Amino acid sequence: MTASLKSHSQGQTMVLTISNPEHRNALGPDIYAAGVEALNVAESSPEVRSVIITGEGAHFCAGGNLQRLLANRQQPPEVQAQSIEGLHNWIETIRVFPKPVIAAVEGSCAGAGFSLALACDLIVAAQSSVFVMAYSNVGLSPDGGGTWSLVRALPRATAMQLLLCGDRMDAQRLHALGLINQVSETGSALVDAHALAERINARAPNAMASIKELSNEAQDGALHRQLGLERDHFVRNLHHANAGIGIGAFLEKVPANYR
Repeated sequence: MTASLKSHSQGQTMVLTISNPEHRNALGPDIYAAGVEALNVAESSPEVRSVIITGEGAHFCAGGNLQRLLANRQQPPEVQAQSIEGLHNWIETIRVFPKPVIAAVEGSCAGAGFSLALACDLIVAAQSSVFVMAYSNVGLSPDGGGTWSLVRALPRATAMQLLLCGDRMDAQRLHALGLINQVSETGSALVDAHALAERINARAPNAMASIKELSNEAQDGALHRQLGLERDHFVRNLHHANAGIGIGAFLEKVPANYR
């Protein structure tokens, strides 16, 4: 079976499903390219207000295909470098994508699959799911922004345990550390991710885009610059039609119907 990225819409949410179940949804260049293309389509569609990334079957994603990596050792280094650039293009596209992206995780979430989940804005994980930065277990170092995400999201000691030792951590522990937003019953991560997406979809899309952009800028920006960005976004959103809808609905104590 050829690995692919399936796409379908459910309400105002686009669902991207990594489909390579015989290899626990291992990733490859075709999936990276399809992921970028799908997000470009979703960005231009006013019908899409959020995206969920999940895996087909019992697992989210086992990371890179080791057989493919082994074969790439016989190729010029540029071959693997080009493949990683494809992954990184998808990761960066997720980060700057102006709509919220949710990872719905069941089973294994390993290596580049873990990096992929970390690139999303929110993570809903089944209680039986297991997260592992497996690179050091096979003599490799991380890609997909895993080091960038983990050292910002976790205490350094915990991040280094994941990265250096390749230790497995369950959803409950990572939820307690603030890395995972919600722990679901096994088999229910996608259902719960949809419920979370629906909450987000009911909010003003322009405000969601501003919050995501401001949060990204806050990672490395100085306070003075961030304050200026917050001012500009606030003023722009205040003068958007959705602010009138939202404030009016709040004062009248009725649900808002944002555009």
